[in-house]
Amino acid sequence: MLKSSRNKGHAYERTIVQLFKELGWPDACTSRSESKRKDDEGIDCCYTDPFQIQAKAVEKLGSYHAILEKMKRRKGMYNLIFHKRNRQGTIVAMELDDFLEILQMLIKNGIIKP
Repeated sequence: MLKSSRNKGHAYERTIVQLFKELGWPDACTSRSESKRKDDEGIDCCYTDPFQIQAKAVEKLGSYHAILEKMKRRKGMYNLIFHKRNRQGTIVAMELDDFLEILQMLIKNGIIKP
């Protein structure tokens, strides 16, 4: 069971990396293959700047707050949690201040109009 869960988690990390590659981050990769330091900081994907990503494919995750707290904060970077549940899809969680900063950038650049 544990090995199956671990494999599921690693596969989900690769899925998120592939998504970022398709969106224009050609160097995106898992931190397991690139940086033990990043992996130890709770960051699962590398070269996805300005996003630091923790990918979780579990039914019961616990506290988003605790996961975000564990992730190292870096200036100009946004910490995201991608959480996938079976038959329920994926959600993305982030801190409110980060969301508001991105929202203000979108408004300022005329990408969205409130």
